[in-house]
Amino acid sequence: AVFKHALAEQFEHILIFGAGFDTRSLRFREAIGKTRVFELDVPLTQQAKIEQYQKRHLDVPPSLTFIAIDFDKESLSTRLNAEGFYKYRRSLFILEGLVMYLQPESVDATFLIIQDYAGKGSWVVFDYIYASVLRKEGIYYGEVGIEKTVSDAGERWHFGIEKGEIEQFLARYAMRLIDHKDAKELEKVYFCDANGKTIARINGTHCLVTAEIQ
Repeated sequence: AVFKHALAEQFEHILIFGAGFDTRSLRFREAIGKTRVFELDVPLTQQAKIEQYQKRHLDVPPSLTFIAIDFDKESLSTRLNAEGFYKYRRSLFILEGLVMYLQPESVDATFLIIQDYAGKGSWVVFDYIYASVLRKEGIYYGEVGIEKTVSDAGERWHFGIEKGEIEQFLARYAMRLIDHKDAKELEKVYFCDANGKTIARINGTHCLVTAEIQ
C-alpha cells in the first residue's frame, strides 16, 4: 500500500533495503512511470535473483537498479552515490525484515544516511521487533517459535526497540510517526472475517511503522 502511495504521489526514488526476491518492480512496472527503484541486498542473494530473472526470461525494468551491498561492512552512501541515487529527492525507503538482523550501529548508520539523503516529505516504512525479544522474555505469541526458526536458519536478531519508544527512536532521525501497528492491530486489519472474528494470528514480536521525514 505504501509502495503504491509513493507511485501515485510521483516520488522520485523508491529504495528497497534487503530486497530479496521482491517483485514490485515487475508487478507494478506499468504504474512506476518515472520513479526510479533501487534494490539493495547482499551479493549472494541479489545474484540468485538476477539469475532467476534470466532463467525465466524476465526483463529487468529500465526503472530498476540493483545495488549489491553488505550493510554491516560497506558504506551505503558510497554505493548510493555510485548508482545515481540523488540527495534531497522525495523518496520512499522500505526496510522489510531487515533492521532486526543488523547490529545497532548499522541501524543507526542506515537511518542517518536516510535522514541525510531524503528530501522533505519522504517516507520510511519498516518492521521491527521489541527489545524484550532479544532478552528472551517470552512475552508474545509465537516468540519462542520464531526465535528458534531464525536461529535454526543460522541467523540472529541483534536490534530491537523497547515497547512504547518508537517515537523517541524516530525523533533521533527527524522522522514523524504516521502509522504504527502491532500484531493485534494488523490482525484486525488483515485477518478478521466479516463478523470481526480473528481467523489467523500474527507473530506478536513484530510491529510495522510508517514515518515521514521532516
